[in-house]
Amino acid sequence: MARAKTKQLSYISVPSQLIHLLSSSALHSFHLSPQKAPGKAGHRLPSLARSPRFLLLSFFFLLVLLRTLSIGSELDRLLPFPPLPCSTSSSQQSVWAVGGGGDGVRNVESEFWRQPDGMGYRPCLNLSEEYRAESEAARRSRRRKYLLVVVSGGLNQQRNQIVDAVVIARILGAALVVPVLQVNVIWGDESEFSDIFDLEHFKKVLADDVKIVSSLPSTHIRTRPVEEKQTPLHASPGWIKNRYLKRLNREGVLLLRGLDSRLSKDLPPDLQKLRCKVAFHALRFAAPIQEFGNKLAMRMRSKGPYIALHLRLEKDVWVRTGCLPGLSPEYDAIVQKERKLRPKLLTGRSNITHHERKLAGFCPLSALEVTRLLKALGAPTDARIYWAGGEPFGGPEALRPLISEYPHLCNKENISLPGELKPFARKASFLAAIDYIVCEQSDVFMPSHGGNMGHLMQGHRAYGGHRKFITPNKRQMLPFFLDPSLPESEFNRIIKELHQGSLGQPEWRTDKVGKDVTAFPVPECMCNGTSTIAAG
Repeated sequence: MARAKTKQLSYISVPSQLIHLLSSSALHSFHLSPQKAPGKAGHRLPSLARSPRFLLLSFFFLLVLLRTLSIGSELDRLLPFPPLPCSTSSSQQSVWAVGGGGDGVRNVESEFWRQPDGMGYRPCLNLSEEYRAESEAARRSRRRKYLLVVVSGGLNQQRNQIVDAVVIARILGAALVVPVLQVNVIWGDESEFSDIFDLEHFKKVLADDVKIVSSLPSTHIRTRPVEEKQTPLHASPGWIKNRYLKRLNREGVLLLRGLDSRLSKDLPPDLQKLRCKVAFHALRFAAPIQEFGNKLAMRMRSKGPYIALHLRLEKDVWVRTGCLPGLSPEYDAIVQKERKLRPKLLTGRSNITHHERKLAGFCPLSALEVTRLLKALGAPTDARIYWAGGEPFGGPEALRPLISEYPHLCNKENISLPGELKPFARKASFLAAIDYIVCEQSDVFMPSHGGNMGHLMQGHRAYGGHRKFITPNKRQMLPFFLDPSLPESEFNRIIKELHQGSLGQPEWRTDKVGKDVTAFPVPECMCNGTSTIAAG
Protein backbone atom coordinates (compact mmCIF):
# COMPACT_ATOMS: atom_id res chain seq x y z
CA MET A 1 0.00 0.00 0.00
CA ALA A 2 2.91 2.33 0.76
CA ARG A 3 4.28 1.71 -2.73
CA ALA A 4 0.95 2.64 -4.30
CA LYS A 5 0.93 5.91 -2.41
CA THR A 6 4.42 6.69 -3.55
CA LYS A 7 3.38 6.44 -7.19
CA GLN A 8 0.98 9.33 -6.75
CA LEU A 9 3.94 11.73 -6.78
CA SER A 10 6.03 12.15 -9.91
CA TYR A 11 8.77 14.66 -10.56
CA ILE A 12 11.06 15.42 -13.49
CA SER A 13 14.75 15.28 -12.71
CA VAL A 14 17.75 15.09 -15.01
CA PRO A 15 20.65 12.87 -13.87
CA SER A 16 24.04 14.53 -13.88
CA GLN A 17 25.33 11.73 -16.14
CA LEU A 18 23.04 12.98 -18.93
CA ILE A 19 24.69 16.36 -18.86
CA HIS A 20 28.04 14.74 -19.74
CA LEU A 21 26.44 13.13 -22.76
CA LEU A 22 25.70 16.56 -24.17
CA SER A 23 29.28 17.38 -25.02
CA SER A 24 29.96 18.73 -28.51
CA SER A 25 31.47 15.43 -29.63
CA ALA A 26 28.42 13.49 -28.52
CA LEU A 27 26.07 15.84 -30.34
CA HIS A 28 28.36 15.82 -33.34
CA SER A 29 28.37 12.04 -33.62
CA PHE A 30 24.61 11.97 -33.10
CA HIS A 31 24.05 14.21 -36.12
CA LEU A 32 26.60 12.44 -38.34
CA SER A 33 24.67 9.21 -38.74
CA PRO A 34 24.87 7.50 -41.20
CA GLN A 35 28.65 7.39 -41.38
CA LYS A 36 30.53 8.02 -44.61
CA ALA A 37 30.94 5.05 -46.85
CA PRO A 38 34.22 3.15 -46.49
CA GLY A 39 36.87 3.79 -49.05
CA LYS A 40 35.82 7.42 -49.65
CA ALA A 41 38.47 10.01 -48.88
CA GLY A 42 37.91 13.15 -46.85
CA HIS A 43 35.90 14.10 -43.80
CA ARG A 44 33.04 15.98 -45.38
CA LEU A 45 29.53 15.65 -43.91
CA PRO A 46 26.90 13.69 -45.84
CA SER A 47 24.73 15.82 -48.06
CA LEU A 48 21.72 15.51 -45.69
CA ALA A 49 23.73 16.90 -42.78
CA ARG A 50 24.98 19.77 -44.99
CA SER A 51 21.50 20.85 -46.03
CA PRO A 52 20.20 24.12 -44.42
CA ARG A 53 16.95 22.43 -43.42
CA PHE A 54 18.73 19.68 -41.51
CA LEU A 55 21.00 22.19 -39.77
CA LEU A 56 17.97 24.26 -38.77
CA LEU A 57 16.20 21.19 -37.34
CA SER A 58 19.35 20.22 -35.47
CA PHE A 59 19.65 23.70 -33.97
CA PHE A 60 15.97 23.56 -32.94
CA PHE A 61 16.49 20.15 -31.31
CA LEU A 62 19.45 21.50 -29.34
CA LEU A 63 17.40 24.43 -28.06
CA VAL A 64 14.60 22.09 -26.92
CA LEU A 65 17.09 19.83 -25.16
CA LEU A 66 18.72 22.73 -23.33
CA ARG A 67 15.29 24.04 -22.31
CA THR A 68 14.40 20.60 -20.92
CA LEU A 69 17.56 20.67 -18.82
CA SER A 70 16.62 24.12 -17.54
CA ILE A 71 13.16 22.92 -16.54
CA GLY A 72 14.66 19.92 -14.80
CA SER A 73 16.96 22.21 -12.83
CA GLU A 74 14.02 24.36 -11.77
CA LEU A 75 11.96 21.33 -10.74
CA ASP A 76 14.79 20.02 -8.60
CA ARG A 77 14.13 22.99 -6.37
CA LEU A 78 10.46 22.05 -6.16
CA LEU A 79 11.02 18.51 -4.96
CA PRO A 80 8.90 17.44 -1.96
CA PHE A 81 11.95 18.04 0.24
CA PRO A 82 15.19 19.91 -0.40
CA PRO A 83 18.46 17.99 -0.92
CA LEU A 84 19.23 17.72 2.79
CA PRO A 85 20.94 14.89 4.71
CA CYS A 86 17.53 13.54 5.70
CA SER A 87 16.66 12.74 2.05
CA THR A 88 17.24 9.22 0.77
CA SER A 89 18.84 8.27 -2.54
CA SER A 90 17.04 5.65 -4.58
CA SER A 91 19.97 3.25 -4.28
CA GLN A 92 19.63 3.24 -0.48
CA GLN A 93 15.95 2.48 -0.12
CA SER A 94 14.82 -0.63 1.74
CA VAL A 95 12.39 -3.20 0.45
CA TRP A 96 9.17 -1.51 1.52
CA ALA A 97 6.62 -4.17 0.59
CA VAL A 98 5.70 -6.52 3.41
CA GLY A 99 7.06 -9.96 2.65
CA GLY A 100 9.29 -8.66 -0.19
CA GLY A 101 13.00 -9.19 -0.64
CA GLY A 102 15.07 -12.28 -1.07
CA ASP A 103 17.64 -12.27 1.72
CA GLY A 104 17.22 -12.39 5.46
CA VAL A 105 18.12 -8.76 6.09
CA ARG A 106 15.47 -7.49 3.70
CA ASN A 107 12.84 -9.77 5.17
CA VAL A 108 13.65 -8.37 8.62
CA GLU A 109 13.27 -4.84 7.26
CA SER A 110 9.96 -5.71 5.63
CA GLU A 111 8.77 -7.23 8.89
CA PHE A 112 9.46 -3.96 10.69
CA TRP A 113 6.89 -2.15 8.53
CA ARG A 114 4.24 -4.81 9.08
CA GLN A 115 1.12 -3.40 10.75
CA PRO A 116 -0.45 -5.09 13.81
CA ASP A 117 -3.57 -7.23 13.56
CA GLY A 118 -6.48 -4.91 14.35
CA MET A 119 -8.77 -7.92 14.90
CA GLY A 120 -11.45 -6.21 12.80
CA TYR A 121 -12.08 -3.37 15.27
CA ARG A 122 -13.67 -0.27 13.79
CA PRO A 123 -15.06 2.99 15.26
CA CYS A 124 -18.41 2.28 16.88
CA LEU A 125 -20.14 5.29 18.47
CA ASN A 126 -23.74 4.10 18.73
CA LEU A 127 -25.43 6.09 21.51
CA SER A 128 -28.27 4.87 23.70
CA GLU A 129 -31.91 5.93 23.33
CA GLU A 130 -31.70 7.57 26.75
CA TYR A 131 -28.79 9.72 25.60
CA ARG A 132 -30.67 10.78 22.47
CA ALA A 133 -33.77 11.62 24.50
CA GLU A 134 -31.70 13.83 26.82
CA SER A 135 -30.30 15.63 23.78
CA GLU A 136 -33.80 16.34 22.49
CA ALA A 137 -34.95 17.59 25.89
CA ALA A 138 -31.95 19.94 26.10
CA ARG A 139 -32.81 21.39 22.67
CA ARG A 140 -36.40 22.10 23.74
CA SER A 141 -35.40 23.75 27.02
CA ARG A 142 -35.83 27.54 27.13
CA ARG A 143 -33.58 27.89 30.14
CA ARG A 144 -30.04 28.20 28.82
CA LYS A 145 -27.03 27.57 31.02
CA TYR A 146 -23.47 28.29 29.95
CA LEU A 147 -20.15 26.71 30.80
CA LEU A 148 -16.97 28.77 30.46
CA VAL A 149 -13.68 26.87 30.52
CA VAL A 150 -10.08 28.11 30.57
CA VAL A 151 -7.60 25.45 29.42
CA SER A 152 -3.87 25.61 30.06
CA GLY A 153 -0.59 23.89 29.18
CA GLY A 154 0.75 22.73 25.83
CA LEU A 155 -1.36 21.83 22.82
CA ASN A 156 -2.05 18.19 23.70
CA GLN A 157 -2.72 19.05 27.34
CA GLN A 158 -5.25 21.60 26.11
CA ARG A 159 -6.84 19.02 23.80
CA ASN A 160 -7.47 16.72 26.76
CA GLN A 161 -9.08 19.54 28.73
CA ILE A 162 -11.31 20.52 25.79
CA VAL A 163 -12.52 16.91 25.56
CA ASP A 164 -13.40 16.94 29.27
CA ALA A 165 -15.03 20.37 28.98
CA VAL A 166 -17.47 19.05 26.36
CA VAL A 167 -18.32 16.06 28.55
CA ILE A 168 -18.88 18.26 31.63
CA ALA A 169 -21.13 20.57 29.61
CA ARG A 170 -23.13 17.51 28.59
CA ILE A 171 -23.38 16.30 32.21
CA LEU A 172 -24.68 19.72 33.31
CA GLY A 173 -26.97 20.23 30.32
CA ALA A 174 -25.17 23.49 29.59
CA ALA A 175 -24.06 25.18 26.39
CA LEU A 176 -20.28 25.33 26.08
CA VAL A 177 -18.71 28.66 25.26
CA VAL A 178 -15.70 28.11 22.98
CA PRO A 179 -12.87 27.28 25.41
CA VAL A 180 -10.36 30.01 26.22
CA LEU A 181 -6.74 29.00 25.68
CA GLN A 182 -4.65 30.44 28.48
CA VAL A 183 -1.50 32.22 27.28
CA ASN A 184 1.38 29.86 27.89
CA VAL A 185 3.96 31.47 30.18
CA ILE A 186 6.84 29.39 28.77
CA TRP A 187 6.17 29.84 25.04
CA GLY A 188 4.18 33.08 25.06
CA ASP A 189 1.68 31.69 22.54
CA GLU A 190 -1.44 33.87 22.39
CA SER A 191 -3.35 31.71 19.89
CA GLU A 192 -7.10 31.37 20.25
CA PHE A 193 -9.23 28.26 19.74
CA SER A 194 -10.19 29.19 16.17
CA ASP A 195 -6.54 29.82 15.27
CA ILE A 196 -5.66 26.18 15.97
CA PHE A 197 -8.89 24.25 15.49
CA ASP A 198 -11.65 24.31 12.88
CA LEU A 199 -14.36 25.98 14.97
CA GLU A 200 -17.27 25.49 12.57
CA HIS A 201 -16.43 21.81 12.21
CA PHE A 202 -16.24 21.53 16.02
CA LYS A 203 -19.73 23.01 16.38
CA LYS A 204 -21.21 20.93 13.57
CA VAL A 205 -19.90 17.56 14.75
CA LEU A 206 -21.13 18.12 18.31
CA ALA A 207 -24.47 19.74 17.39
CA ASP A 208 -26.46 16.70 18.61
CA ASP A 209 -24.48 16.40 21.84
CA VAL A 210 -23.66 19.85 23.21
CA LYS A 211 -24.52 23.32 21.98
CA ILE A 212 -21.33 25.24 21.26
CA VAL A 213 -21.48 29.06 21.23
CA SER A 214 -18.74 31.52 20.35
CA SER A 215 -19.51 33.87 23.24
CA LEU A 216 -21.97 34.52 26.04
CA PRO A 217 -25.24 36.11 24.89
CA SER A 218 -25.97 39.70 25.93
CA THR A 219 -28.41 38.46 28.58
CA HIS A 220 -25.58 36.77 30.47
CA ILE A 221 -22.64 39.12 29.92
CA ARG A 222 -23.15 40.94 33.23
CA THR A 223 -23.75 37.72 35.12
CA ARG A 224 -21.10 36.95 37.72
CA PRO A 225 -20.16 33.34 37.00
CA VAL A 226 -19.73 30.66 39.61
CA GLU A 227 -15.98 30.02 39.53
CA GLU A 228 -14.18 26.80 40.41
CA LYS A 229 -10.38 27.02 40.23
CA GLN A 230 -9.54 23.42 41.04
CA THR A 231 -11.76 20.43 40.36
CA PRO A 232 -10.63 17.42 42.44
CA LEU A 233 -9.08 14.35 40.85
CA HIS A 234 -11.37 11.59 39.52
CA ALA A 235 -14.51 13.76 39.65
CA SER A 236 -17.52 11.64 38.73
CA PRO A 237 -20.65 12.81 36.87
CA GLY A 238 -22.56 12.55 40.16
CA TRP A 239 -20.03 14.74 41.97
CA ILE A 240 -20.15 17.35 39.20
CA LYS A 241 -23.94 17.56 39.32
CA ASN A 242 -24.04 17.77 43.11
CA ARG A 243 -21.33 20.42 43.16
CA TYR A 244 -22.37 22.72 40.31
CA LEU A 245 -25.86 22.10 39.00
CA LYS A 246 -27.86 23.99 41.64
CA ARG A 247 -25.64 27.08 41.45
CA LEU A 248 -25.49 26.90 37.66
CA ASN A 249 -29.30 26.83 37.45
CA ARG A 250 -29.40 29.89 39.71
CA GLU A 251 -26.61 32.00 38.18
CA GLY A 252 -26.71 30.73 34.59
CA VAL A 253 -22.92 30.72 34.08
CA LEU A 254 -20.18 28.46 35.45
CA LEU A 255 -16.46 29.14 35.00
CA LEU A 256 -14.00 26.23 35.36
CA ARG A 257 -10.20 26.34 35.49
CA GLY A 258 -7.58 23.70 36.18
CA LEU A 259 -9.44 20.84 34.48
CA ASP A 260 -6.30 18.91 33.57
CA SER A 261 -6.99 15.17 34.12
CA ARG A 262 -9.62 15.96 36.76
CA LEU A 263 -12.64 14.24 35.24
CA SER A 264 -12.87 10.53 36.04
CA LYS A 265 -11.59 8.20 33.32
CA ASP A 266 -14.29 5.66 34.15
CA LEU A 267 -17.51 7.17 32.84
CA PRO A 268 -20.82 5.69 31.62
CA PRO A 269 -20.57 4.25 28.06
CA ASP A 270 -22.33 7.15 26.33
CA LEU A 271 -19.97 9.70 27.87
CA GLN A 272 -16.96 7.59 26.90
CA LYS A 273 -18.20 7.59 23.31
CA LEU A 274 -18.63 11.35 23.51
CA ARG A 275 -15.01 11.64 24.60
CA CYS A 276 -13.90 9.74 21.50
CA LYS A 277 -16.18 11.79 19.28
CA VAL A 278 -14.60 15.00 20.50
CA ALA A 279 -11.00 13.74 20.37
CA PHE A 280 -11.08 11.92 17.04
CA HIS A 281 -13.80 13.71 15.06
CA ALA A 282 -14.60 17.19 16.38
CA LEU A 283 -11.11 18.51 17.16
CA ARG A 284 -9.84 18.98 13.63
CA PHE A 285 -6.99 21.41 13.09
CA ALA A 286 -7.62 24.70 11.27
CA ALA A 287 -7.20 24.50 7.50
CA PRO A 288 -3.80 26.28 7.19
CA ILE A 289 -2.26 24.00 9.82
CA GLN A 290 -3.85 20.83 8.43
CA GLU A 291 -2.78 21.64 4.87
CA PHE A 292 0.81 22.36 5.82
CA GLY A 293 1.02 19.29 8.06
CA ASN A 294 -0.33 17.14 5.21
CA LYS A 295 2.27 18.66 2.87
CA LEU A 296 5.14 17.72 5.20
CA ALA A 297 3.73 14.22 5.70
CA MET A 298 3.54 13.82 1.92
CA ARG A 299 7.19 14.83 1.63
CA MET A 300 8.19 12.26 4.21
CA ARG A 301 6.20 9.56 2.40
CA SER A 302 7.42 10.45 -1.08
CA LYS A 303 10.27 7.92 -0.79
CA GLY A 304 8.38 5.18 1.05
CA PRO A 305 7.11 4.55 4.60
CA TYR A 306 8.57 6.51 7.48
CA ILE A 307 8.99 6.34 11.23
CA ALA A 308 7.92 9.15 13.57
CA LEU A 309 9.54 9.63 16.97
CA HIS A 310 8.43 11.88 19.78
CA LEU A 311 11.72 12.64 21.51
CA ARG A 312 11.44 14.09 25.01
CA LEU A 313 14.98 15.42 25.37
CA GLU A 314 14.23 19.02 26.38
CA LYS A 315 15.88 20.53 29.44
CA ASP A 316 12.60 20.96 31.36
CA VAL A 317 11.77 17.26 30.86
CA TRP A 318 15.05 16.18 32.47
CA VAL A 319 14.44 18.62 35.33
CA ARG A 320 10.83 17.55 35.95
CA THR A 321 11.40 13.80 35.76
CA GLY A 322 14.33 13.76 38.18
CA CYS A 323 16.49 12.11 35.51
CA LEU A 324 19.84 13.00 33.96
CA PRO A 325 20.60 13.33 30.23
CA GLY A 326 23.96 11.54 30.60
CA LEU A 327 25.63 13.59 27.86
CA SER A 328 28.47 14.72 30.10
CA PRO A 329 29.08 15.64 33.79
CA GLU A 330 28.66 19.32 32.82
CA TYR A 331 25.16 18.82 31.42
CA ASP A 332 24.13 16.63 34.35
CA ALA A 333 25.31 19.34 36.74
CA ILE A 334 23.20 21.98 34.98
CA VAL A 335 20.06 19.83 35.35
CA GLN A 336 20.77 19.11 39.03
CA LYS A 337 21.37 22.78 39.76
CA GLU A 338 18.11 23.77 38.05
CA ARG A 339 16.24 21.16 40.08
CA LYS A 340 17.62 22.52 43.35
CA LEU A 341 16.72 26.08 42.40
CA ARG A 342 13.15 25.11 41.44
CA PRO A 343 12.23 21.99 43.43
CA LYS A 344 8.51 22.38 42.67
CA LEU A 345 9.19 21.43 39.05
CA LEU A 346 9.97 17.85 40.06
CA THR A 347 6.82 15.85 39.32
CA GLY A 348 8.03 12.49 40.65
CA ARG A 349 9.22 11.25 44.01
CA SER A 350 12.46 12.82 45.16
CA ASN A 351 13.43 10.07 47.60
CA ILE A 352 15.03 7.83 44.97
CA THR A 353 18.15 8.37 42.90
CA HIS A 354 18.13 9.15 39.20
CA HIS A 355 19.55 5.67 38.52
CA GLU A 356 16.68 4.04 40.43
CA ARG A 357 14.21 6.22 38.55
CA LYS A 358 15.70 5.10 35.26
CA LEU A 359 15.47 1.40 36.09
CA ALA A 360 11.87 1.93 37.20
CA GLY A 361 11.03 3.27 33.74
CA PHE A 362 10.39 6.86 34.84
CA CYS A 363 12.97 8.50 32.56
CA PRO A 364 12.86 9.42 28.88
CA LEU A 365 14.95 7.27 26.58
CA SER A 366 18.14 8.95 25.42
CA ALA A 367 19.00 9.13 21.72
CA LEU A 368 21.40 6.21 22.16
CA GLU A 369 18.69 4.07 23.79
CA VAL A 370 16.18 4.98 21.07
CA THR A 371 18.75 3.96 18.47
CA ARG A 372 19.47 0.59 20.08
CA LEU A 373 15.75 -0.11 20.46
CA LEU A 374 15.00 0.69 16.81
CA LYS A 375 17.90 -1.46 15.61
CA ALA A 376 16.85 -4.37 17.82
CA LEU A 377 13.29 -4.17 16.47
CA GLY A 378 14.57 -4.34 12.88
CA ALA A 379 14.24 -0.73 11.71
CA PRO A 380 16.37 -0.44 8.54
CA THR A 381 19.21 2.03 8.91
CA ASP A 382 18.21 3.79 5.70
CA ALA A 383 14.69 4.41 7.00
CA ARG A 384 13.44 7.98 6.91
CA ILE A 385 12.65 9.18 10.42
CA TYR A 386 10.67 12.27 11.44
CA TRP A 387 11.30 13.43 14.98
CA ALA A 388 8.93 15.69 16.89
CA GLY A 389 9.68 17.58 20.06
CA GLY A 390 11.45 20.65 21.35
CA GLU A 391 15.12 21.54 21.09
CA PRO A 392 17.14 18.73 22.72
CA PHE A 393 19.15 19.73 25.76
CA GLY A 394 22.73 19.60 24.52
CA GLY A 395 21.82 20.58 20.97
CA PRO A 396 22.89 18.41 18.02
CA GLU A 397 25.25 16.46 20.25
CA ALA A 398 22.23 14.96 22.04
CA LEU A 399 21.03 13.45 18.73
CA ARG A 400 24.43 12.28 17.49
CA PRO A 401 23.99 8.55 18.35
CA LEU A 402 20.70 8.49 16.45
CA ILE A 403 22.01 10.40 13.42
CA SER A 404 25.09 8.18 13.15
CA GLU A 405 22.92 5.08 12.70
CA TYR A 406 19.91 6.69 11.00
CA PRO A 407 21.29 9.54 8.86
CA HIS A 408 17.91 10.31 7.26
CA LEU A 409 16.60 11.95 10.42
CA CYS A 410 14.33 14.93 9.76
CA ASN A 411 12.15 17.39 11.58
CA LYS A 412 9.84 20.12 10.35
CA GLU A 413 12.74 22.56 9.93
CA ASN A 414 14.67 20.09 7.72
CA ILE A 415 11.88 19.29 5.31
CA SER A 416 10.34 22.75 5.03
CA LEU A 417 11.33 24.95 2.12
CA PRO A 418 12.75 28.39 2.89
CA GLY A 419 10.06 30.66 4.32
CA GLU A 420 7.39 27.95 4.71
CA LEU A 421 7.55 27.93 8.52
CA LYS A 422 7.55 31.72 8.78
CA PRO A 423 3.74 32.04 9.26
CA PHE A 424 4.01 29.66 12.24
CA ALA A 425 7.06 31.28 13.86
CA ARG A 426 6.85 31.87 17.62
CA LYS A 427 3.54 29.98 17.78
CA ALA A 428 4.28 26.87 19.80
CA SER A 429 0.77 25.45 19.44
CA PHE A 430 0.90 25.71 15.64
CA LEU A 431 4.27 23.95 15.52
CA ALA A 432 3.07 21.24 17.92
CA ALA A 433 -0.01 20.70 15.72
CA ILE A 434 2.19 20.28 12.64
CA ASP A 435 4.26 17.68 14.52
CA TYR A 436 1.06 15.89 15.52
CA ILE A 437 -0.20 15.67 11.93
CA VAL A 438 3.07 14.32 10.51
CA CYS A 439 3.40 11.80 13.36
CA GLU A 440 -0.21 10.65 13.09
CA GLN A 441 0.25 9.86 9.37
CA SER A 442 3.49 7.90 9.86
CA ASP A 443 3.73 4.15 9.28
CA VAL A 444 5.38 3.59 12.67
CA PHE A 445 5.28 5.84 15.73
CA MET A 446 7.29 5.60 18.94
CA PRO A 447 7.49 7.98 21.90
CA SER A 448 10.65 8.12 23.99
CA HIS A 449 8.58 8.90 27.10
CA GLY A 450 4.95 9.00 28.18
CA GLY A 451 2.90 12.17 28.06
CA ASN A 452 -0.17 13.76 26.55
CA MET A 453 0.98 13.54 22.93
CA GLY A 454 2.01 9.89 23.27
CA HIS A 455 -1.34 8.92 24.81
CA LEU A 456 -3.39 10.83 22.25
CA MET A 457 -1.31 9.41 19.40
CA GLN A 458 -1.76 5.90 20.78
CA GLY A 459 -5.54 6.28 20.80
CA HIS A 460 -5.68 8.09 17.46
CA ARG A 461 -3.66 5.39 15.71
CA ALA A 462 -5.76 2.66 17.32
CA TYR A 463 -8.97 4.42 16.28
CA GLY A 464 -7.65 4.79 12.74
CA GLY A 465 -7.11 1.05 12.34
CA HIS A 466 -4.48 0.02 14.89
CA ARG A 467 -1.49 1.35 12.98
CA LYS A 468 1.88 0.46 14.42
CA PHE A 469 2.65 2.15 17.73
CA ILE A 470 5.73 1.00 19.64
CA THR A 471 5.44 1.34 23.41
CA PRO A 472 8.97 1.07 24.83
CA ASN A 473 8.95 -1.50 27.63
CA LYS A 474 11.44 0.56 29.61
CA ARG A 475 11.18 -1.16 32.96
CA GLN A 476 11.94 -4.61 31.57
CA MET A 477 14.37 -3.74 28.79
CA LEU A 478 16.74 -1.28 30.50
CA PRO A 479 18.64 -3.90 32.55
CA PHE A 480 19.63 -5.50 29.23
CA PHE A 481 20.76 -2.12 27.90
CA LEU A 482 23.15 -1.88 30.84
CA ASP A 483 24.69 -5.33 30.29
CA PRO A 484 27.77 -4.88 28.05
CA SER A 485 28.52 -8.62 28.01
CA LEU A 486 25.28 -9.47 26.18
CA PRO A 487 25.92 -10.37 22.48
CA GLU A 488 24.07 -8.16 20.04
CA SER A 489 22.12 -11.07 18.54
CA GLU A 490 20.90 -12.13 21.99
CA PHE A 491 20.09 -8.53 22.92
CA ASN A 492 18.01 -8.13 19.75
CA ARG A 493 16.15 -11.40 20.41
CA ILE A 494 15.28 -10.35 23.97
CA ILE A 495 14.15 -6.87 22.96
CA LYS A 496 11.87 -8.24 20.20
CA GLU A 497 10.38 -10.73 22.61
CA LEU A 498 9.69 -8.02 25.21
CA HIS A 499 7.83 -5.93 22.62
CA GLN A 500 5.71 -8.58 20.93
CA GLY A 501 2.60 -7.26 22.66
CA SER A 502 3.55 -3.57 22.52
CA LEU A 503 3.25 -2.79 18.81
CA GLY A 504 -0.19 -1.20 18.64
CA GLN A 505 -2.42 -4.27 18.88
CA PRO A 506 -5.93 -3.79 20.34
CA GLU A 507 -5.79 -3.32 24.11
CA TRP A 508 -8.94 -3.33 26.20
CA ARG A 509 -9.38 -0.24 28.37
CA THR A 510 -11.63 -2.25 30.65
CA ASP A 511 -8.52 -4.21 31.64
CA LYS A 512 -6.84 -0.92 32.53
CA VAL A 513 -9.17 0.80 34.99
CA GLY A 514 -8.34 4.47 35.32
CA LYS A 515 -6.86 4.74 31.81
CA ASP A 516 -8.22 7.28 29.34
CA VAL A 517 -10.53 6.02 26.61
CA THR A 518 -8.85 8.41 24.17
CA ALA A 519 -5.68 6.31 24.60
CA PHE A 520 -7.48 2.93 24.72
CA PRO A 521 -10.68 3.24 22.63
CA VAL A 522 -11.48 -0.51 22.74
CA PRO A 523 -14.16 -1.59 23.61
CA GLU A 524 -16.19 1.56 24.42
CA CYS A 525 -15.48 3.38 21.13
CA MET A 526 -14.61 0.48 18.81
CA CYS A 527 -16.24 -2.82 18.04
CA ASN A 528 -15.48 -5.69 15.66
CA GLY A 529 -19.06 -6.39 14.67
CA THR A 530 -21.11 -4.81 11.88
CA SER A 531 -22.67 -1.94 13.87
CA THR A 532 -20.09 0.74 13.10
CA ILE A 533 -20.63 4.37 12.24
CA ALA A 534 -18.35 7.16 11.19
CA ALA A 535 -19.26 10.07 13.43
CA GLY A 536 -18.58 13.55 12.11
